[in-house]
Amino acid sequence: MSNPFFKNKGPFLIYDILNFLEIKNASVPKNFEIKDIKDLYSCNNSEITFLHSKKYKDLAQKTKASFCITTENLKNELPNHCVPLIVENVLLSVSNITSMFYPNAINDDFDDTAIDISETDFKDKVIFGKNVLIGKNVSIGENCKIGHNTIIEKNVSIGDNCSIGSNTIIRNSLISNDVKILDNCVVGKHGFGFFPNKNKNLRYPHIGIVIIEENCEIGCGSTIDRGSMSNTVIGKNTFLDNQIHIAHNVKIGENSIIAGQVGIAGSSIIGSNVKIGGQAGISGHIKVGNNVEIGGGSGVIRNIPDNTKVMGYPAKNIREFLRDNK
Repeated sequence: MSNPFFKNKGPFLIYDILNFLEIKNASVPKNFEIKDIKDLYSCNNSEITFLHSKKYKDLAQKTKASFCITTENLKNELPNHCVPLIVENVLLSVSNITSMFYPNAINDDFDDTAIDISETDFKDKVIFGKNVLIGKNVSIGENCKIGHNTIIEKNVSIGDNCSIGSNTIIRNSLISNDVKILDNCVVGKHGFGFFPNKNKNLRYPHIGIVIIEENCEIGCGSTIDRGSMSNTVIGKNTFLDNQIHIAHNVKIGENSIIAGQVGIAGSSIIGSNVKIGGQAGISGHIKVGNNVEIGGGSGVIRNIPDNTKVMGYPAKNIREFLRDNK
């Protein structure tokens, strides 16, 4: 889905983008307009995307993008209609171009539009505690409750029959019906995305959002980062225990259960009906299949196929783990 919250400053001429990236490509029509920057899967004609790893070559071959920021070694993975723009550092270049289109998505300062809920139209619609603040562009459904000292910052949609705990902050999120977000959670802030750049780290924009589907529960003290280029998604009927971190661009399927202190690094995809034991860690850009069980304290550093039980570090088939640890 397109981002409903961050304003796109485009279109930009490809000529301006080439100049910004210091790329010289005589075969590119200089007056061609680029409407947006998106990931390989979401990109369409007249948009620009990026390819920085062979891990995504299958997606690259199917992309509809007109242009792709990539490297000399990866340019042949693109379809004929997609013009490669060759750079030395793909992700740094993507960050710079994304900043052109979405300059307001770089910083994540507190929401100075938020006002006390008693001064809004929600005062007669929502059951709320003390010191509850609501920002602009917020919608809240029927039969919802919000605890003490909670801030629903700008750009949030909350469905019906939802319960938001105390001391919680939510922004840039779409929350479906029958969702419970318990105390001390942070949902929708930008993720841990930056590039070391000489003496100063360069943070890149996070233009994605958080989507929490119906009948989910988010445990106390959990943090769910919004996506950088795509969205962070929690599938319906998925329950998160306390003190869990879900990083940017993570997708979790339906009917999954994740125990306390689990960390899932950026851009990993977790299937449906997955069970993850406490204090397990999932590395970034990992794919965990459906009906997978991951034992507590495990470290997942490679893809896990469907219908598998794993444990240990690195996580391996549970039969192998038990055999090796007799």
